[in-house]
Amino acid sequence: MFEIRQRGSTVAREVLGGLTTFGAMSYIIFVQPFFLVNAGMDAGGVMMATCISVAVASVLMGLWANYPIALAPGMGLNAFFVFVLVPALAKWQLGVGWQMGLALTLITGVIFLALSFVGFRAAVLNSLPDALKSGIAAGIGLFIAVIGLADGNLIRAGGGLVEFAGFRNNPVAILTLVGLGVTMILMALRVRGAILLGILVTTGVAVATGQVHWCGNPVDVPGGLDETAGGALAGMAGIWEALRTEHALDVLIFAFVLLFIDLFDTVGTLVGVASRAGLMKGGKLPKAERALSADAAGTVLGACLGTSTVTSYIESITGVAVGARTGLAAIVTGVLFLVAMFFQPLVAMIGKGIEIAPNISKNPMIAPALILVGAIMLRSIREVNWDDVTEYVPAFLTLVVIPMTYSISAGIAIGFVSYAVGKIATGRFRECPVMVYVLAALFVLRYVAAPSM
Repeated sequence: MFEIRQRGSTVAREVLGGLTTFGAMSYIIFVQPFFLVNAGMDAGGVMMATCISVAVASVLMGLWANYPIALAPGMGLNAFFVFVLVPALAKWQLGVGWQMGLALTLITGVIFLALSFVGFRAAVLNSLPDALKSGIAAGIGLFIAVIGLADGNLIRAGGGLVEFAGFRNNPVAILTLVGLGVTMILMALRVRGAILLGILVTTGVAVATGQVHWCGNPVDVPGGLDETAGGALAGMAGIWEALRTEHALDVLIFAFVLLFIDLFDTVGTLVGVASRAGLMKGGKLPKAERALSADAAGTVLGACLGTSTVTSYIESITGVAVGARTGLAAIVTGVLFLVAMFFQPLVAMIGKGIEIAPNISKNPMIAPALILVGAIMLRSIREVNWDDVTEYVPAFLTLVVIPMTYSISAGIAIGFVSYAVGKIATGRFRECPVMVYVLAALFVLRYVAAPSM
């Protein structure tokens, strides 16, 4: 069924690959609730929704496409959901912000599912300039790193944009550096699951030093799904109402951002992992639409249960590195995420963080993971042509504006507009895809009509 022998693998290698991939990407179990509780969602419900959607999407990828690629809520997409999408929707007072956010995620998931069967996703991705893809990925990475630095109490608002918090009477910052150092060393030594191990080691130090109180029995029957499941359907009325008001263009732009980020992230991951596994045929990915449809199905299910956009994970390459070549590895990873649901008390303890003042908490256990994930995402900037000013300036503006404004959509907007203007001004308008011109015009219209998102 999985063509294990034909692909030069064994059942043992596939199981080991699935275990390895789980270790490398399981940090999302801790990080996702940490993000989404900031949108007003229940941590237990988010964790269950995450684990179930990961399991179903990964098993579907294994059975339907037969690729060793696991899926989970995307880093960057969850930041956009919490810090951009939900606050904007809540400000319109047309419904509960996170419910409307899930509704829009569900809508884009259904659109993606439909587009996956006609080859549109890959066609759109290939038409967009590498400079914009790289700038957006790098900008989101910086955004996530800034969140990690702030939540690790290493930086804070000051006289300038930010200031270094220092270490005097700041045990949270010291603990963050301990976790960052441990995780970096593990990654340098190529230890599988380095980010997860870093979270656990940092938590152990926090418990030993009395900054965090042990949760007791870390295993329990999971709960809380009833707090998040169905939120997307409840938020549909608000989205429909928004489409009938002056916010209609904003809704369309938000939907585009969700589609766009997931688009290049997913296809890039599929090609990268499949190439490493030797599964590309003539430069193309066989059964690509099946893999893309599994990805879209994960988003649809995740939104219905209560989590942000689900996408293919580049950490799957760690499983490939130890021999995984088939969908059996993805199925193993998915099953392990179901088992992880029963460790909800441990996740809650880590996700709660450390209270440093009344109603102010920091999380040095999660912060190192965010900082390092941001660093990993920044690598995409090397794909930019640094000899062409019409290429590197839009990429630079995008990656700088996203973290400085705390707005992914603002960074994407200035990137598209500056790219289009640069090509027109230099008489090289044919180098800019028509889609970029259209979207640049929409962004200009959006910010002229209503400059505040």
